[in-house]
Amino acid sequence: MAHGIITQEPVILVCSCEETMPLHDGAVAKTCRGTVKTADQLCRAESERFRLALETGAPVTVACTQEEPLFREIAEDMGREDGLTFVNIRETAGWSDRAAEAGPKTAALIAAASVSMPPVPFVAMESKGVALVYGRDETAIEIGRRLADHLDVTVLLSRPADVAPPRRDEFPVVKGTIRNAAGRLGAFALSIDDYALPAPSSRGALRFGPSRNDATSTCDIVIDVSGGAPLFPAHDLRAGYLRADPRDRAQVEALLFEASHLVGEFDKPQYVNFTESLCAHSRSKRTGCTRCLDLCPTGAITPAGDHVAIDPYICAGCGSCAAACPTGAVAYALPPADAVMRRLRATMVAYREAGGTDPVLLLHDGDHGDALIDALARFGRGLPPNVLPLKVNEVTQIGPELVAAAFAYGATGFGVLTRAKPKHDVHGLESTLILMNDILGGLGYGTAAAGIVATDDPDALRDLLDAAPRGTPSPAPASFMPQGKKRGVLELAFRELHRAAPAAVDMIPLAAGAPFGGLEIDVAGCTLCLSCVSACPVSALTDDPERPALHFTESLCVQCGLCANTCPEKVITLAPRVDFKAWEEPKRLVKTEEPAHCVRCAKPFGVKSTIDKVRAKLEGKHWMFSGEGGASRSDLIMMCDTCRIETVVNEGFDPHAAGARPRVRTTEDYLAERERGEDPLN
Repeated sequence: MAHGIITQEPVILVCSCEETMPLHDGAVAKTCRGTVKTADQLCRAESERFRLALETGAPVTVACTQEEPLFREIAEDMGREDGLTFVNIRETAGWSDRAAEAGPKTAALIAAASVSMPPVPFVAMESKGVALVYGRDETAIEIGRRLADHLDVTVLLSRPADVAPPRRDEFPVVKGTIRNAAGRLGAFALSIDDYALPAPSSRGALRFGPSRNDATSTCDIVIDVSGGAPLFPAHDLRAGYLRADPRDRAQVEALLFEASHLVGEFDKPQYVNFTESLCAHSRSKRTGCTRCLDLCPTGAITPAGDHVAIDPYICAGCGSCAAACPTGAVAYALPPADAVMRRLRATMVAYREAGGTDPVLLLHDGDHGDALIDALARFGRGLPPNVLPLKVNEVTQIGPELVAAAFAYGATGFGVLTRAKPKHDVHGLESTLILMNDILGGLGYGTAAAGIVATDDPDALRDLLDAAPRGTPSPAPASFMPQGKKRGVLELAFRELHRAAPAAVDMIPLAAGAPFGGLEIDVAGCTLCLSCVSACPVSALTDDPERPALHFTESLCVQCGLCANTCPEKVITLAPRVDFKAWEEPKRLVKTEEPAHCVRCAKPFGVKSTIDKVRAKLEGKHWMFSGEGGASRSDLIMMCDTCRIETVVNEGFDPHAAGARPRVRTTEDYLAERERGEDPLN
């Protein structure tokens, strides 16, 4: 392309890194949109090719991440920072014992990099440097002394023995034991028992005055060198809470360095988005779904009435809540599920179009996965050419929709790379993969096609990938474009998984607790009171405004159990399953009956059979509907709310009124009775 000509056709720069790997530019040109340019030393001797690509004004993709800082510096000098994309094909494809076969994989990785990710949302935290050092002995005082020039320090000693008093009171030293701790960087709140101030006359050891319980303290930073149990669950993920073993000098030194830098404003990613109206946690004080509450390692999720509340400042971003949430009320935002799936789609479609076979997805994070894959490429045999790495923020964010989409697109395996001892609890991830293996097995993809690859050893990673079980690929892989909210994306992925299945069946039973399923309803026992409709948080159960009727949409049901817990007749039973045929139905009529019409205004207001039963049970038997006026009172049962109220008010049908007082008898009454021959005394 001539120098200086402007075009919007993307430019893809592929470098052999000094001829240490094949270029595969033919496969890239065949599959990826744009003009492919090659080089052997793009970052040095041939850097002019990068400048020429920038001058076109087109988007530029550079197949190198090692020299990204250098390329960005050049782009900044040219005023062309926008439109730059970098992708690693060297460690992920080119440096491998089977690099010659990695053409389709190289094309797939470059195609995936072209899918843009939405910007990361942030929340702001501010620390003014007010720090509490919590310890038992002189170690805590020494830490306070070393931090006093950087932070506003208070030292709190829990049950101290003989602690020598400081020579100078540069910062407060008090006694107390933390009973309860809450908060995060910039906003900690502590409850302290046995709180006491030291005596100024302390000589050989600190002496403390009278103590009291229920003292409170607030601070920006908590430095815990007490040697006791952590003050928070998943304490290493709590911003502003620093903990070290006081006997480990290396830990203490690292803590000192980190604490001294915790002053100022800090941006923290807002890992999840939450939509209260979709939450199925509770209705009418009856508990339904608790999946996110059960999985959150940090305590960032708490009940808040009919829904839960998520504290974005405490959330550590594991994503287990979003992966487990069946309604889409909790959705991962770093990035959203549909954005990850669009990158997955680009990877799989490009790999297939470039002639690749037997694709295996390897999901990994940046901290652990990137380092392990890099080490395997530099010091080992590299990744196999059919293993396609896909980076996510946290592997625990992976939900059923991503696994379903991978196999619908043609994958034969799905591995999730974790540490041997993961940073986040992987219980939720394990549950997701067990669920999906049940579904995949029922559709003929294989019963063990998705699994966790837990290792810290790069050579072991290659061995595990080579030995991992493979499933049966789809005979007609999908290419759908995922868009929209999480639940909609999940439904689309499941439908496409079924359509592309090697051995499709209409219904797959699942274990109890699964987030998908139907309802078994005893129609004969149902009175159409519609309590279940009011309780259903996702509108899987609906009524009919024209007549008494109950409808059910199985694709929306999340098996929260609120309908069963609310039903007064106890005729609803959960049926965990995936019924693909039912998922295609818009809604199913469960039961309908003739409406009862108001005897005054003819408006339909209830179920005729139920009203008839109530009238038959009460008329002539209940005191309100017996005796004088009983017949007219029973008509109240056959009236709508409006007419019933009007009748009661206008005709004096007060069920709580006292009986009529007897008329006062006069002399005339007695005389009249005597004339009729009646005994007035009887």
